[in-house]
Amino acid sequence: MPASDAPVNGAPASSGGPAAPGPARPSRLDPAIAARLRRTPDGLVAAVVRQHDTGEVLMVAWMDDEALHRTLTTGRATYWSRSRQEYWVKGATSGHHQYVHSVALDCDGDALLVSVDQVGAACHTGHRTCFFTELPVSSPEATS
Repeated sequence: MPASDAPVNGAPASSGGPAAPGPARPSRLDPAIAARLRRTPDGLVAAVVRQHDTGEVLMVAWMDDEALHRTLTTGRATYWSRSRQEYWVKGATSGHHQYVHSVALDCDGDALLVSVDQVGAACHTGHRTCFFTELPVSSPEATS
């Protein structure tokens, strides 16, 4: 059952230094998890999303503490929309759901790896992955 978008009380304190500002919005995230996050100045952490069984990278989105809480407690990928300034559950309007298998925090606490079962396209353009545009790479000439 998806979590409500109703306001919550009591934002946990962050134990990080200047590079780890506290949450920008109130959250129900476990304070022990919140203390490990190193957020952007607007309270966000990058979330790299991959297909759980193949490792295919699908997209990158942003989570704040409450989006992470909702993701961990509902099993549905929930993100913070920087453009709309609101929470969104992947698939709520498109039908292209992400069912969460696991979430891992990187060693610095500034990125999340969200492993999902992707149903339909991950990208808002209708592509399976957001990473469909290959860029040319020039390799350095081998020296002998």
